Amino acid sequence: MNASVQHADEYADGALILVLNCGSSSIKFALFEQAGGVLPQQAQWGGKVEGIGRENATYRAGGLPAVALQLDAELPHHAALEYIRAQVVAQLAGRPLRAVAHRVVHGGSKYFAPVRIDAKVLADLKSFVPLAPLHQPFALEAIEVLLESRPDIAQVACFDTAFHHTVPQVEQMLALPYDAWERGLRRYGFHGLSYEYQSLVLEQRFGPVARGKVIVAHLGSGASLCAMENLHSVATTMGFSALDGLMMGTRCGSLDPGAVIYLMEIEKLSLEKVAHVLYHESGLLGVSGVSADPPVLLAQQDRQDATGERIRAALALYIRRIVREIGALTAVLGGLDMLVFTAGIGEHSAELRQRICAELGFIGPVLDAQANARNTSRISSDASRIVVGVEPANEEWVAARHAALAVGA
Repeated sequence: MNASVQHADEYADGALILVLNCGSSSIKFALFEQAGGVLPQQAQWGGKVEGIGRENATYRAGGLPAVALQLDAELPHHAALEYIRAQVVAQLAGRPLRAVAHRVVHGGSKYFAPVRIDAKVLADLKSFVPLAPLHQPFALEAIEVLLESRPDIAQVACFDTAFHHTVPQVEQMLALPYDAWERGLRRYGFHGLSYEYQSLVLEQRFGPVARGKVIVAHLGSGASLCAMENLHSVATTMGFSALDGLMMGTRCGSLDPGAVIYLMEIEKLSLEKVAHVLYHESGLLGVSGVSADPPVLLAQQDRQDATGERIRAALALYIRRIVREIGALTAVLGGLDMLVFTAGIGEHSAELRQRICAELGFIGPVLDAQANARNTSRISSDASRIVVGVEPANEEWVAARHAALAVGA
């Protein structure tokens, strides 16, 4: 297994690294070219296919308008991968691809660092599918297709769980019989590539405060918080699965296990139906009945009808869960020096950032309204007791960096 990369090394000029981030309904891709002995943080070219499995799938890349796709209804992910492959080949224009990096959500209790993929590693990763059913199967499908069609191209798995390997055992354990711990039932944590990026850039952006007591809020369709000290993860809100912690777009977040027992025993929902409800019908979508997307809900929150009431309730619950967990992680850290927002919602929703910080008065964040509205890097005012920042996510660069070092590019 390759050792985890902690420091930037020199890279071979001209080497091309492709990054694939495959989810249940989308595939993001980015192509990085090494130059001047470094791997630029911005991709040379990239894009995504969205709406996989639906009638309105689209392809967008290189800043050009979206293109409608007609994907095979029986094998939509495979069809999307084939379409992306053709676009990548055209973009390469005969230049060789050095490696493909894959964001793999779960490395289980075995993989704590990026690893070159072979048949044995792929078999191991398939055993973790039940732990991350929204993402793991689709990343592995892409890996398997490439192993069969292009075994000459190195593939590197980069794990979302790996960054949280530094959390203490007390944060990893579940209050289950001890043999569950021995079987690997534990709190793993996710969004690790996003948090790893923050650990690499925050000190450059904000100075020494970044090595203090920091909470990073990754708020996207999936959402979690990570508490860091000295740029290492010490606690996080997601646990054994990506259902835990914060309320999300369609996922429930932390939930009384008794509610699941009730749904199965009293309401007679099957295991499959309960899983579908918790992963796809809960969160903002489930409570609001309108959308899983906060901007859509914010735009309709003033409606004076029953739907408006549900939207306001959904947003209030979403914010309350974030505030409660920030408070809990602040207690674990023994204080807070900096709060950082990242990912799609964290980076772009000034209103949600303001509402979250307004409910954290005991911690002391005070926002500069104009800076917050502009989504600038530092959005706290001089009166704030803590630094509040906004830092765009860049999981693709982290994965490309690991792949380049793993293959000696």
